Order: sequence, then structure tokens, then C-alpha cells
Amino acid sequence: MTGKAAGHVPQESAEQPNPLNPDTLEVVPGWGHEKLEGWIPEFASEQEIRSALEKAFDYRGDITITRKDGTKIEGYVFDRRSGSTLADSLVRIYPKDSSQKISIAYSDIAALAFTGRDTAAGKSWEAWVKKYAHKKAAGEKNIALQPEPLE
Repeated sequence: MTGKAAGHVPQESAEQPNPLNPDTLEVVPGWGHEKLEGWIPEFASEQEIRSALEKAFDYRGDITITRKDGTKIEGYVFDRRSGSTLADSLVRIYPKDSSQKISIAYSDIAALAFTGRDTAAGKSWEAWVKKYAHKKAAGEKNIALQPEPLE
């Protein structure tokens, strides 16, 4: 055996453990989600456009994009590609009323709104444990993790 499996660790690693190593942490840092449902970002700068579309990609619900020609598309953002300019960058969306994938250049977007329900809001592990503890304290039996209907 060689390397870490045999216990060979570089000297600097042996002296200072990695503070973000999940094996050494009691609690690993999580990922926080902003409450974006209903938010309509302002597009005053290129950075604000890029930031809002990055949040739209992370959002777990539908968004509505208004193009500069006035057309509106509501759907789920499943991909985005960031280029050096807004014209080179695009967002890809599954429209709510179609199975066709649509690509829209960032430069063609006039407005963005987070219009759909965030399907994962309030469904964290901590929220489930809290509900479970409440049901258990109330004396309920056969408490189980059951999925909720999406719509």
C-alpha cells in the first residue's frame, strides 16, 4: 500500500486538518435557498441580469421570461450557458405548455419573474423532523415520511 491508504500523509496535511473536511466536522455546512417565489428582479446592469438568471437556474419552480419583443414564456429553467457577452449567454427552458426546449439569449430578455410555486420550499430534512416530532408528541402512531403531491 502507498499514499494515504497506508497512512502516508504530507507533513503539512498532518499538522493542520482541513477545516471543511466532512469526516472531521460534526456538522457539514449546508446549502441555503433564498425565498424567490414571487420575486421580480430589476435588470439595471449586466451583473444583475447574470445573477438573476443564475438564481432562476437554481430555482425549483417555474419562472416567466418576458422577451424584448413582448412575448412571455413560462416554464422551468434547466440549463444556462454563460458567455463573455449577454448575446453569447443563453438560458434553456422547458415551457409550461410545450415539450419543446427553448433557448433564449440573455440579451433578448427584458424581464424575469419567479411565478411558479417553489416545489421544495419547506421540505427540508429539518422541517420533516419538526413535523415528525410534533406528530409523535401528539401521540400519533405509524408516522412515516410520505411524499406530498406536486400539484
